Amino acid sequence: MSYPFDCITDFIFVETEISPADVILVPGADHPELMKKAADLFKNDMAPYILPSGGYKPHVGTTEWEYLRKVGMENGVPPEFILKEDEAQHTLENARYSLDVLKSNGIPHGKVIIVCKACHSRRALMCYQEAFPRNTKFMVSPVVGRFGITKENWFTTEVGIRRTMTEVEKIGQYFGDFIPEWVER
Repeated sequence: MSYPFDCITDFIFVETEISPADVILVPGADHPELMKKAADLFKNDMAPYILPSGGYKPHVGTTEWEYLRKVGMENGVPPEFILKEDEAQHTLENARYSLDVLKSNGIPHGKVIIVCKACHSRRALMCYQEAFPRNTKFMVSPVVGRFGITKENWFTTEVGIRRTMTEVEKIGQYFGDFIPEWVER
């Protein structure tokens, strides 16, 4: 069935084909599904490192990085393959600070996989595209988080509608000022 909001679905929910990359990037959150998916990709030789990102959040009780690192180790990722970024407070900082970590560790970032919540996939992708060099190839591997929001069902629940439309709003807030810069690049 076709809906007037299908364009929102197509815009917000991004998923690409995955192939081996330099690193798996995980923007901060307290959703264990993110790191479980990243661990699966790592164990299937999709990248030699995972870089979860995220600073301290009171509702997590620690940094998002520490939370995600623990989930990764519980899912079979040796700690030496989990890079550290524990300062970021929002998705654009996740991207910027992650690039700094990769550069400071001499880790290539020409081809990366982003593991994020399905309804967060467009904003996450755009944040990493803003922060990373233009020639970086991005792949997006979304997961279904604790709210169960997917491309197929977001419009069927109040929480799905609210969270997805919040993503639309945040994209406008985050990126309106970047558009002229992107045109000039």
